Amino acid sequence: MATLAFLQLWYLDDGTQKIKIIESGVGLSKIVLEELVSFHFNLGYLFRSEISTPNPCSALSLLNRVPEPLMDSICFPELDSCRVGSVILFSSTLTAAKSDSFSRNLSPKTLGVKREKLSHLQFYFHDILSGRNPTAVPVAQADSTKRSLSSFGLVTMMDDPLTVKPEISSKLVGRAQGIYASASQSELSFLMALNFVFTEGKYNGSTLSILGRNSVFSGVREMPVVGGSGLFRFARGYAQAKTHDLDFKTGDAVVEYNVYVFHY
Repeated sequence: MATLAFLQLWYLDDGTQKIKIIESGVGLSKIVLEELVSFHFNLGYLFRSEISTPNPCSALSLLNRVPEPLMDSICFPELDSCRVGSVILFSSTLTAAKSDSFSRNLSPKTLGVKREKLSHLQFYFHDILSGRNPTAVPVAQADSTKRSLSSFGLVTMMDDPLTVKPEISSKLVGRAQGIYASASQSELSFLMALNFVFTEGKYNGSTLSILGRNSVFSGVREMPVVGGSGLFRFARGYAQAKTHDLDFKTGDAVVEYNVYVFHY
């Protein structure tokens, strides 16, 4: 079904040309109506951008930006008269290309993205397996897990508190929520997939996502920061984990984390 969009060419006092959208049909409904916008064509899609020409009559130069398959779909009635209100008609050839698209380029300013900065976060992770209210519980294992010296195949779900000091009674700044799974047959090494969910200060409600390898008995383990939310949108960086205390009888552990993250 043919879908038409009627645009009006305006010649401004400073010699620039802009487009005013008069009416649009199915497939172009997302374009803001009744707003003066400038435009160009890129691979058959309509974008906002700047187009300035020194002479009102040079609007035909806009055709140079239109892909050849669309040339027959565009008409510039009475363009040579350079009158305000010349109408441009785009047929369904353009709207079909638009409706097939699921992505577009954006300026970072559109999302309020400012200058990138580097932050260092330090806190203590409490992995509690014992007692009446453990914060980490096994949820799955293989038949062979109990015979494995590395507990290979064991999957544990956690909701571990994060504090500013090694003591569990110190100030709570967030939770570590996710899973860790024994992924090595030769040593105690976990696949870590978790979110640091912060609950304190300006980072309250923001998260950092970690996905990496944690070789438990190594002095310092490094894991990638793969993303984040809130103030940590577009986050990238790494987390270093260092065991502060480990109870071999219960499996309870306190781990110091230093996280270095780029974010906006």
